[in-house]
Amino acid sequence: QVQLVESGGGLVQAGGSLRLSCAASGSILSAKVMGWYRQAPGKQREVVARIFSGGRTSYEDSVKGRFTISRDNAKNTMYLQMNSLKPEDTAVYYCNVDFALFDYWGRGTQVTVSS
Repeated sequence: QVQLVESGGGLVQAGGSLRLSCAASGSILSAKVMGWYRQAPGKQREVVARIFSGGRTSYEDSVKGRFTISRDNAKNTMYLQMNSLKPEDTAVYYCNVDFALFDYWGRGTQVTVSS
C-alpha cells in the first residue's frame, strides 16, 4: 500500500507559477508511470502530464510548454512545475502512481488561478 500526499496548491494570479509535489509513503522506483490529473467543477478528471519509468514525458496539449513534470526516486516524490498559469487551469490536481498491478491516487490539492 502506498499513500500519496499532494501539496503546493493555492491561489495565484494569471501568469503566475506554482510547484506541486506528490510525496509517496513508499518507493516509487518500480512505478511504470506516474501522472498528474486535474478535475475542474462539473468536468471529468483529465490527465495533465505523465512521466514513464524510462523518463519519457507526455503532456496534455493545453499545458505543453507551460508545465513540467519530474520525479525524484530518491525522495519518492513527483513534481509538477506550472508556469504561465491561466484561469482555465483552475482545478483540483491529483497525483497517480501506477505499478501496473496496482495504482494509487492522492486526495488532491486545489489550484485556483484568478484573472
